[in-house]
Amino acid sequence: DCLGRLGSGGPVTICCGPGNNGGDGYVIARHLDLRGQAVRVLVWCSPDRIQGDAAINYRILKASGVPLEHLGDAADLAARLAGSAWVVDALLGTGSQGEPRSPLDAVIAAINASGVPALAVDLPSGLDCDTGRPASHTIRAAHTCTFVALKRGFLTPAARPYLGVLHVIDIGAPRALVKEYTGQE
Repeated sequence: DCLGRLGSGGPVTICCGPGNNGGDGYVIARHLDLRGQAVRVLVWCSPDRIQGDAAINYRILKASGVPLEHLGDAADLAARLAGSAWVVDALLGTGSQGEPRSPLDAVIAAINASGVPALAVDLPSGLDCDTGRPASHTIRAAHTCTFVALKRGFLTPAARPYLGVLHVIDIGAPRALVKEYTGQE
């Protein structure tokens, strides 16, 4: 459902951070490319900082030939986003706390200022998933595609301006774990 929203009007630019949220961005890039969608990936860390599952998906994406660039700052991000139909926020995930550090703070500010609609992967970067408190630099998403269940913080009034249209994506999590996490029968 969320991938289908990205496939119209121009290329999709996917901004990836060093963690598993960035790894989700690599998977999204690969699937969009397989559908024939123009896509480019901007990575905001050096390759040696990408570990675990994210590193596996990074290597697969790199081998696929999808345009991929490593950037150290947001100086020319506005120009790189120009002409994009969407920007995918795969910068920071649920393990992130507090204010985004450089260069991600400037990347978030540039994405918000670009006028290009943002789709947040799991949660908008800069938003605390438990409290719903936004950092001073938090993505203002047009859509947020979150996995398994709503994050507790999404239910707070402070989070609403950053979430956009909220989609809960089933990724096949065991029902017992979902029940434990959400407290629902």
